[in-house]
Amino acid sequence: MAIPRKLSRDFGLICGDMPTGAKNTICDVEGVSVGHLTKIEGDLRTGFTAILPHQGNLFREKLIAGTEVINGFGKSAGLMQIDELGTLESPILLTNTFGVGTGINALCRRAIAENPDIGWSTGTVNPLVMECNDGYLSDIQAMALSEEDAFAALDAASSDFKQGSFGAGTGMSAFGFKGGIGSASRAFELDGKTYMLGTLVLSNFGKPGDLVLPDGRKPSPKDLSQTEERGSVIIVIATDVPLDSRQLKRIARRGGAGLARLGAYYGNGSGDIAVAFSTAQKIAHDQEGDFIARDCLVEGRIDILFKAAAETTQEAVLNSMIASPAMRGRGRQKRPSLADWL
Repeated sequence: MAIPRKLSRDFGLICGDMPTGAKNTICDVEGVSVGHLTKIEGDLRTGFTAILPHQGNLFREKLIAGTEVINGFGKSAGLMQIDELGTLESPILLTNTFGVGTGINALCRRAIAENPDIGWSTGTVNPLVMECNDGYLSDIQAMALSEEDAFAALDAASSDFKQGSFGAGTGMSAFGFKGGIGSASRAFELDGKTYMLGTLVLSNFGKPGDLVLPDGRKPSPKDLSQTEERGSVIIVIATDVPLDSRQLKRIARRGGAGLARLGAYYGNGSGDIAVAFSTAQKIAHDQEGDFIARDCLVEGRIDILFKAAAETTQEAVLNSMIASPAMRGRGRQKRPSLADWL
């Protein structure tokens, strides 16, 4: 059996002072699950990562959501409708830039299979697919991912998942090191009840030499030929706190604070996208009445979620790098592991 890779806390790297959830992943938010499909063959280092916000029919039972485009050099799909309507109605797929179309088709087919009225007697589905460019280590031009690969990631979703170079994170890079999938969570109290916020990132950003660790050290890979910040990072934030879409957008924006703590400055060529959703209340697609009742957090209490979003984003990125071993890919190009540097 493979030995689990270490994460940031195994090296004494603590981001902030809030307590974590039991797993210290996005799956500490009840009902959330994550699955991967990893493709490593020849010059390919790529895959899909699926995030299921709850275990039911998302088209029929939508969740409140918000988006934040920190820097818009990206090709993600589905953000516009979430920004307009404030609801999430599909699982979330993460992949490489040229896999977005395939991911859209897969999510549409899965939604139609569960809801045969889609597009005929009711509206069409809004699939959410987000991306980073893994072309440094993978043959992105091969466009090798299939709808079956996306289905495999969706079907593999569970509350336990691997971090590092798996799924969409397989071929990603961050600050000149190997990047990938990372996650973290924070627990906090509101009105005497414990709530949770969890974050998952797909890290593929940062200029080599700019990374700043929580203890102040600045790791630098040997290859400093990359002189610009480019790549992308996708931030997915889940919480069980009742919130409206505007509040979730504000929380998503604070993922950028976690990136800044690491030394990122959202360079021109970096697509930095954040999505946040709440599992606290499901919004029925087929509403009988004209109004629905919702609980909503008092605005003056939201700072604790802002802090949790910043801390979890920072730690999730570090976990994505530390959990990833060094990798060679297309053209024998290599990314070293941050864990080896540590």
